[in-house]
Amino acid sequence: MDSQNHKITRRTLLERIGTMGLMATLIPLIPSYVWANVAINGATSPSPLQGNSIDLTIAETPFQIGEQRGMAKTINGTVPGPLIRLQEGQTITFNVINRLKEDTSIHWHGLILPPDMDGVPGVSFAGIKPASTFTYHYPIRQSGTYWYHSHSRGQEQLGVYGPIIIDPVEPEPYQYAREYVVMLSDWTFESPEAVFANLKKLSNYYNFQKRAAPEFLTDIGRKDLWSTLQSYLMWDRMRMDPTDFADVSGYAYTYLMNGLSPESNWTGHFRPGERVRLRIINAGAMTFFDVRLPDLSMTVIQADGQNVQPVMVDELRIGPAETYDVIVNPTEDRAYTLFAETMDRSGYARGTLTPRAGMSAPLPKRRPRPLRTMSDMGMSMEGMSMAGMDMERMNKPSRERHTSSTHESMTMLGNPDTGQIHDMDKLSKTPKDDSSHSTIPGVEPVSHGPDHHGTGNQAVAEYSQNHSGVPGRGLENNDRRVLVYTDLKSLTPYPDQRKPEREIELHLTGHMERYMWSFDGKKFSEAKDPIQFRFGERLRLTFVNDTMMEHPLHLHGMWMHLENGTGAYLPRKHTVIVKPAERLSVAITADAPGQWAFHCHLLFHMEAGMFRIVEVVDQVREMPS
Repeated sequence: MDSQNHKITRRTLLERIGTMGLMATLIPLIPSYVWANVAINGATSPSPLQGNSIDLTIAETPFQIGEQRGMAKTINGTVPGPLIRLQEGQTITFNVINRLKEDTSIHWHGLILPPDMDGVPGVSFAGIKPASTFTYHYPIRQSGTYWYHSHSRGQEQLGVYGPIIIDPVEPEPYQYAREYVVMLSDWTFESPEAVFANLKKLSNYYNFQKRAAPEFLTDIGRKDLWSTLQSYLMWDRMRMDPTDFADVSGYAYTYLMNGLSPESNWTGHFRPGERVRLRIINAGAMTFFDVRLPDLSMTVIQADGQNVQPVMVDELRIGPAETYDVIVNPTEDRAYTLFAETMDRSGYARGTLTPRAGMSAPLPKRRPRPLRTMSDMGMSMEGMSMAGMDMERMNKPSRERHTSSTHESMTMLGNPDTGQIHDMDKLSKTPKDDSSHSTIPGVEPVSHGPDHHGTGNQAVAEYSQNHSGVPGRGLENNDRRVLVYTDLKSLTPYPDQRKPEREIELHLTGHMERYMWSFDGKKFSEAKDPIQFRFGERLRLTFVNDTMMEHPLHLHGMWMHLENGTGAYLPRKHTVIVKPAERLSVAITADAPGQWAFHCHLLFHMEAGMFRIVEVVDQVREMPS
């Protein structure tokens, strides 16, 4: 076995198949939902796991995509793991058996439960040792679409994830005839350690979509030579790349839908005129997907397992760890393609909804990869010229770096080890008033770190704004209706209508050249103290993205109410996407004592340091001035 690529020989593969007695089976499911997994010899559709006690075994299992064979880390022998179906109000026991040669864990993503049941090693849980069993036992206090995954050693990338459906006690407010789980993920035969090592050596290792000479000539034709040179030189001197949308691309990844590659084409069935519910889960380790069914609208009814007022869209962007439930109503006697294109356009997952077996629909035309702009760096391009740029001012003391988003500059930090920096002066005007960000009167936002421009930060967005009402880069100028965060409105008023009494400002920071990701300029290993919430308080957490990448932020143990301008109907989410140069706020009721993980859900960003612990305590310590 090749430890770097997790590949095995044909002989070893056949031996393991014989030992494990794997069989290709197809089990019809009643009721109408279907769950498709990939076994080594084909697709299986087992019934969901139900009841008050469920056994889950984590082990290595042979795995094949196309002609490539290797090993996956699986739950009960499949990728993804089995569909778990629970009932709101029940108390569940999970017996998780570790048959790996390393520690493992299961985190129940989005579930509200005691901290010692949350499943994050090193926070309030020691992990599950090899050849041992850990018992999770907790009440089910919610309903909706969720998922579960390992929080150990990159095992999530290797296949340790699966879906959860929790049926509500009260009848649902939506009518539909059948439902399907649609679980999106990314798979590579490289080990997570190898991928991470490649990114540390060269952050754009997997980016094969960089601008080349033909595009340079095209840009000259669209604009002119001088303007084109200005743009290219600017990005070069910043040591950044406008094609940087995904740290790991389709060069390394095969994108899966319910464990099936695009060629295998996951298929769901319907009768024309039926309303079909799709429970879409993004289990990708590093991938944002843009999801659509050409010629068919989707009505969004849930976000992160929570009911929202129905909104009809043609396309939605789903970040890693998010879930969206949609209802579609195919009326024609024809097949429809379910298309999940990656944000960087380097690949896609696909499936088919069809009234009869054997039918398929064409793939939609692939879109060109997008480009970052200066606004993604927090700059305004108004009145900008190369003559007004001073790219080479060096050795400015770090204490002189700008820290306020009202300054008329964009600060680029150069070599953080020597203190050398480059300033890009007067590139942006003072930001316009942003009514979507309402600072608490009389309360100064507290940045949790004393200097969010530390060694782990390359740039400071001086023109951060709330972008909840825009769909995101690559979806602009779209003739389709695209879901945006301001569309999300809770079906009922959220229960805690208190206004936040305290605000914490947290900067999302990174250094692409060194592949370091952090909060407030500090990696997790450099952050000495947890972020403290006071038990019972209502507070605002404001994220300021100083990087030019999107970050899906996940808070364990508590809900985040997205402050998107919907008044008493703020939607609650367990994961929120913060766009480049965005200032986004969430309101939180600190109702869960103990220590909880908070991190970017891009796996390798978390591994590189974008992780903190939130501690809910009786008394919050004084923050340093």
